[in-house]
Amino acid sequence: MPEAVIVEAIRTPIGKRNGSLAGVHPQDLSALVLTALVERTGVDPAIIDDVVWGCVSQIGDQSSNIGRYAALAAGFPETVPGVTINRACGSSQQAVEFGFAGVISGTYDLVVAGGVEVMSRVPLGATRQGGVPYGPAVMERYDNFEFNQGEGAELIAERWGLDRHRLDEYAARSHELAAAAIDSGAFESQIVPVTVPAGEEGVTREFAVDEGLRRGTSPQTLAKLKPSFRPDGVIHAGNSSQISDGAAALLITTPERAAELGLAPLARYVAGTVAGSDPVFMLTGPIPATRKLLKKSGVGVDEIGVFEVNEAFASVPLAWQAEIGADAGRLNPLGGAIALGHPLGGSGAILMTRMINYMRDRGVRYGLQTMCEGGGTANATLLALAG
Repeated sequence: MPEAVIVEAIRTPIGKRNGSLAGVHPQDLSALVLTALVERTGVDPAIIDDVVWGCVSQIGDQSSNIGRYAALAAGFPETVPGVTINRACGSSQQAVEFGFAGVISGTYDLVVAGGVEVMSRVPLGATRQGGVPYGPAVMERYDNFEFNQGEGAELIAERWGLDRHRLDEYAARSHELAAAAIDSGAFESQIVPVTVPAGEEGVTREFAVDEGLRRGTSPQTLAKLKPSFRPDGVIHAGNSSQISDGAAALLITTPERAAELGLAPLARYVAGTVAGSDPVFMLTGPIPATRKLLKKSGVGVDEIGVFEVNEAFASVPLAWQAEIGADAGRLNPLGGAIALGHPLGGSGAILMTRMINYMRDRGVRYGLQTMCEGGGTANATLLALAG
């Protein structure tokens, strides 16, 4: 069976809500990483078989198959197609999985996968305006429960006995690790700077550093924040992921084709899974997805050197860790979405870009990535360092 490898992975810096990227159209932001991908690899875009693009809120600036128009905005030949994927927060991780599957099956020879979300321009929940997403059959099945990720995060904290202080400790850790990563230059090689307007005079500047980080965040400062979903709850803005803007892209092919193109693989695809879970708790899917992946791959949890578990809320990776038994020091070692942000449709590709670069820089053999997703599903992907 053919193998699939990643030969390049890049991302934009992550912009905070109404921050540096708020004035950039999602197609243009997508085009930026697509253009940078072919420039870095020297690949003729005419030989790319498809652009598989994740995006959650496919309305307004992100409507009409943004994957296709991103490729056109990047100046790719009209012969290069594009498709847009929505698996909620895991959209671009699913896009990458479809890229792997296409290469392994022979459908693709060379494919770009990734995603985008500019939540400053297309707000969370925009696609639900004027409609009801849950029909009578679903509502009846779940006793008319109002599906809500924040409430799901609260339910997870209850079930796994995670109190407010524990969640805030984890959130502060995310900022501390992200600050260390930024200060050490860990993200510099993977980030494509974005030229953005600065100030009323329209002077441009180069935006190149993730801007959601809040230095000096501590459990004590977080303790002052009000709960977001329950009056006596434990989930609040400080231990939840940030509303953000960003994009990322990966180039996937076979080892043989990479050699023909003079490209050195960064990572090799080992296995991937998708799993469903209780849509009321909603965010526990990474637990069964990871178990399924470990069984499928035959790789033990102790063999894996880095775990990227999306920090939708602090209760999600903490419950996952409690069930999987992963080494805490290997979990999100560069910080996560609590500190750096969560641009929905781009997050899966952004996490994978961070993980691959961490594996390369540290000589880590295996990396596992998993993301919870709205509706109670989750993706999990296992990669091996190439070479």
